[in-house]
Amino acid sequence: RRVRNLEDKGYIKGFNAAVDQELLGFSVTVFANVGLVSQAEADLVAFENLMRSLPEVRECHMLSGEIDFLLKIVAPNMDAFQRFLTGQLTCAPNVSQVKTSLTVRASFRKPGVPIAAA
Repeated sequence: RRVRNLEDKGYIKGFNAAVDQELLGFSVTVFANVGLVSQAEADLVAFENLMRSLPEVRECHMLSGEIDFLLKIVAPNMDAFQRFLTGQLTCAPNVSQVKTSLTVRASFRKPGVPIAAA
């Protein structure tokens, strides 16, 4: 009942499994800083919707400052990432620049928020 109550109040948005992405064939993780030509709300929403439709993009964060969006992208290998980068991301409407950083390793991942610290 407690979990259902938290779901009903919107505290719990859903459930997912922590999967081993490498065992599933996704050995490449890249973070991409994306700059857009226009930051008009309609253009921001259009970009977010496009990123939501691309399965390689696992996270999309709009930022303040010089970079408009930070993306977390996964791919099976560097060739697949390169195809995604040139065929989907850099040529997407309104994209002016993309700077990528290849992840060497993930030290840890913590889902959720630090509830005890709140």
